[in-house]
Amino acid sequence: MIDVELLDVSDFEDDKIGKIIVDSAFYVHTTFGPGLLESVYEACLVKELKFRGIDLEIQKNIPLYFRGEEIEQGFRIDIFVAESIVVEVKAVEKILPVHEAQLLTYMKLTQTRLGYLINFNSPLIKDGIKRMVRRK
Repeated sequence: MIDVELLDVSDFEDDKIGKIIVDSAFYVHTTFGPGLLESVYEACLVKELKFRGIDLEIQKNIPLYFRGEEIEQGFRIDIFVAESIVVEVKAVEKILPVHEAQLLTYMKLTQTRLGYLINFNSPLIKDGIKRMVRRK
């Protein structure tokens, strides 16, 4: 018997929105190139995504619970798209494993399947985008 993982219809919608996220990142990077602050890239990406009609939250607080109590030092997602995609914006020399772990942790805490790590400090933005998928 073949083991088949069934896909949710929302997975296809997430992939469609993911393409818009990547295209928006390309547009922002083409406009400015590398060298700006992370906060500037984030603001521009948010503006571009909103321009394209994408529903999102900025700096969304993610509560963290330990032994049944909320920990004050929770996390903040840079951009939470359509309540189902985590976007972590960076402007660093190179993406490190700790950045990938950060994105995966945010995806786990929000129980989302799809996330993007976007490093705008890359000479070619295609080399600065990492798409990550977490199995449900």
